[in-house]
Amino acid sequence: MFKTAVALSDAISDATDAALVVASLGNDHDAFAEIVRRYQGLLCSIAYAAVGDIKHSEDIAQEAFVEAWKKLDTLRDPERLKAWLCGILRFKVSRHRRKQASQPEQGAEALSERNDRACQASMVEQGAIEQQQHALLWQTLENMPHNYREPLVLFYREHRSVEQLADDLELSQDAVKQRLSRGRKLLQQAMINFVEDTLSKSGPGAAFTIAVMTVVSTISPPVKAAALSAGAAKTGSLFKWTSIVAVIGSFSGLISAYFGLRAGLAQSRTERERRNVIRFTVLFLLFAGLYVGGMFLLRFIAHSSSASAGLFITASQVFVGVFIVSYMMLLRAMLVGMPRLRAQERLTNPAAFCDHPTGSEREYKSRLRVLGIPLVHFRLGMPEANDGPVVAWIAGGDIAYGVLFAWGAVAVAPISVGIVAVGVASVGVIGIGILATGTVAIGVIGFGASAIAYKAFASLSAIGWQSAISGGFSAAKEAAIGQFAIAQQVNNEQAAAIANLAALNQYYVWALAAIAVLVIVPAAWHSNKVRQRMGRRQAS
Repeated sequence: MFKTAVALSDAISDATDAALVVASLGNDHDAFAEIVRRYQGLLCSIAYAAVGDIKHSEDIAQEAFVEAWKKLDTLRDPERLKAWLCGILRFKVSRHRRKQASQPEQGAEALSERNDRACQASMVEQGAIEQQQHALLWQTLENMPHNYREPLVLFYREHRSVEQLADDLELSQDAVKQRLSRGRKLLQQAMINFVEDTLSKSGPGAAFTIAVMTVVSTISPPVKAAALSAGAAKTGSLFKWTSIVAVIGSFSGLISAYFGLRAGLAQSRTERERRNVIRFTVLFLLFAGLYVGGMFLLRFIAHSSSASAGLFITASQVFVGVFIVSYMMLLRAMLVGMPRLRAQERLTNPAAFCDHPTGSEREYKSRLRVLGIPLVHFRLGMPEANDGPVVAWIAGGDIAYGVLFAWGAVAVAPISVGIVAVGVASVGVIGIGILATGTVAIGVIGFGASAIAYKAFASLSAIGWQSAISGGFSAAKEAAIGQFAIAQQVNNEQAAAIANLAALNQYYVWALAAIAVLVIVPAAWHSNKVRQRMGRRQAS
């Protein structure tokens, strides 16, 4: 598994520009992230040579990459990707200059806004270069003509060779050599070492890529495919399987709910029971849908609001808390209500239960026991009023306790899968464990739509003690990465290192695949066994 993941990473990094464009048009974010990594240094350096400010140059470059994602389908010659990106960047630079020229009082902002902006800039640039050094560097460079300044910045900041500069700037090598020579002479000799050292430290890294891809993840891919050759299209298809695995992992809960609905209908003996099964299934899906929809709405509001990130991060955790409480209440109502309804139906409609399986026919229990505990025990019938929890080495039922593995509405085991799952490794709508995954994951390492953990990784909101990474709201003590983030280190290289971002990128596809298997396979097996034993006539 490890070798396969590494091989895929190598295939992406070795792919041609055309192959990456095709894969990106197929909504492959990994391929587009490689485009960003490949050309972020070039675009940031060109922008810096034009505007003379590290933060503004990276903002402009990020806007250029986001614009490229939106308009990727308009690129007719993918082999010209680099020139096309540079064209978008230069247009953004031109618009930035016009905007500055039309706002002569841009420095007259409110004091509180200025302090907030300074604080954010400090966190982003922390550990790279001090503000006074930026000013001194630009004082040295700004008096140079642009045609000399641009190749000089690229040469020292990106460590480009003359041949690479000629290719990047679409100039002859002789022209590049002449401009570099003239540019060096224009620099004050006393500042040369300082400029070289400062430029080498200011280049964009993993945090820049993270920032771009965080925004791109919220934007739909281009509608049309670019006009590519069959060979390029074939190469690009190598990357699409990762997106397929991600979709399966993300929707595994919905697939499991479908199998659960089939099993519940097969177990039902009366119309009231069937309606009850459908009602609880719809309510569980509705609550999950409202939670996810509410989080996306909150993120949309946060994007269009000037309020502080802390306010929206707090609001996101209120959403998480309400979701947990509502799901727990709904689960309790189901576990108490379904046996009660079954008891009532036995009294009021006894004819429906004449051929109802009992005893060993409504559950599977292996004869083999280990330390007095059945090796396998799965309950296949509707819970009855006198049913206790299922206990086995491998257990499955409404409430299941497993020595090794448990699956059910409430599952407790070293490896557990359920609506509420508790264990060393847990997969659930609410997963609690050392390694917890689910819609809400609570544990030492949490991975889900929302995560609350020592190390938290999530798509919507992450709250971590050491680190938190999410595509929306992130808060942690030490390091946070996200669109709205609070921590000592935020959206920078130090945050990426503390959170082990490289390891996450390498293994998240395999984690999604494992979640899908653990959730879907037991649900499908249980559903088929129920339909075989309980009869198919009630499932229609």
